[in-house]
Amino acid sequence: MPKTILLTGAGSGLGEGTAIGLAHAGCDVIATVQIPPQVTALREKAAALGLSNLRVEKLDLLDRFDVDQALGWDIDILVNNAGIGEGGPVSEMPAELVRRSFEVNLFAPLALTQGVVRRWVEAGKTGKIVFTSSTGGLHTPPAFGLHASTMHALEAVAESMRQELGAFGIQVQTINPGTYLTGFNETMADTAFRWLDDRRNFTKRADMRRTFDGLLGTPQSRMEPSELIDAMVEIIPADSGKVRNVVPQHLEDMLKQHQADAWDARL
Repeated sequence: MPKTILLTGAGSGLGEGTAIGLAHAGCDVIATVQIPPQVTALREKAAALGLSNLRVEKLDLLDRFDVDQALGWDIDILVNNAGIGEGGPVSEMPAELVRRSFEVNLFAPLALTQGVVRRWVEAGKTGKIVFTSSTGGLHTPPAFGLHASTMHALEAVAESMRQELGAFGIQVQTINPGTYLTGFNETMADTAFRWLDDRRNFTKRADMRRTFDGLLGTPQSRMEPSELIDAMVEIIPADSGKVRNVVPQHLEDMLKQHQADAWDARL
């Protein structure tokens, strides 16, 4: 029997592509999006592609009625893919943006996951939880520190859950995308210029723009997302595989070296 997969954050980019790819692969997919116009757009796309196994629903993770409804769906795999990005210097980041990022990227998916896990455990059902993290969950580039911190926290949650839930037959893994050109990173970079003000901030707008351009302006930071989508379509429904999945391989190698170098870093 095909597995039923609930995937959050399917309104655009990586989430939408993965939902469509999983449906093409024969999975029953509940693709959830944040706002009603995204529901209509993705339903029309699914119909045009003849994907009767791609169901589209609204799920705003901050709306308790949406979440309560989602917890009533019978699923085999939960993919926590929804998230937001705030760029800018952590040393001057407005506290309210820090709180909002953790609310959306950590607290909300954790609450949904806890609800799903409780239903599975009470029913004696096995299942799988997948967190879309980031390479930023394993290292911290300048100007992306807030987003990286939410991903670091998500990594800790996933690692702890994996050890806690194994006895119940519930698997937990992460997928850590590199800098693919989905528009997410570019949009995140622009968010800083909503509040950075040369009259108040010691981080100047021109300097911040140069930092972002240096990080996102290279071919290595603008990779074709179809590679990542194909990897996610393979990883998500699989019964076995790596716990941590960094895509592509050269970034996994870089991160391993980065973590090894951290032991010798000096002031």
